[in-house]
Amino acid sequence: MAILGVSGSGKTTLLRLIAGVMRAQKGEVWVNGALVNAMNQSDIYKMRRQLGVMFQFGALFTDLSVYDNVAFQMREHTNLPESMIRDLVMMKLEAVGLRGTHALLPAALSGGMARRVALARAIALDPQLMLYDEPFTGLDPIAMGVISNLIKQLNKALGATSIVVTHDVQEALDIVDYVYYLSDGEMLAQGTPESIRASPDPRVRQFVYGESEGPVTYQHPSRPLDQDMRLSA
Repeated sequence: MAILGVSGSGKTTLLRLIAGVMRAQKGEVWVNGALVNAMNQSDIYKMRRQLGVMFQFGALFTDLSVYDNVAFQMREHTNLPESMIRDLVMMKLEAVGLRGTHALLPAALSGGMARRVALARAIALDPQLMLYDEPFTGLDPIAMGVISNLIKQLNKALGATSIVVTHDVQEALDIVDYVYYLSDGEMLAQGTPESIRASPDPRVRQFVYGESEGPVTYQHPSRPLDQDMRLSA
């Protein structure tokens, strides 16, 4: 059981590779002891049922109630009676503090509430592996704190492994057990949050501490300014 943090470019590609949406051009992708590269479509769908995904902006079904959003996977992938599905849905909503919203449509929710409903839906089938795609994007500090605490608590309760892809580096370093830093197709650094904070690599340090000066420049390559301003002799 662990929470892994992934930052840097190529993070969304990583999720697609794990879920079998994309095929690796080189190397191997293993999920729960199975080689994703070798799976056929049927095997990929079966593997995905062991995954829970919380999308970047929730991706709730807008025309379904909160209750029906969380119940969707249970109805789609199990033969449970509706009475049992109801109890499970209420338990999942209780876990994220939103049992009282079960009859509401997503349009009636705040951004943070919608993200928590998406989290309840993601854990509906008690997945072995949780994938979080930018779970903190667009959230205010209070909602961000709530979501980060829920990720830690639910990971422990499920006994699962969670992969969090995020640009919110400091928030991620506070909750994850291990970090991978990817850039331009390379793994520049990996290790515990403490080792990443202390990394001597200037590219990693600039990203972790948000430094404006460093190997990653905000200036797009261009001609010298004096040429564009016609100041050159």
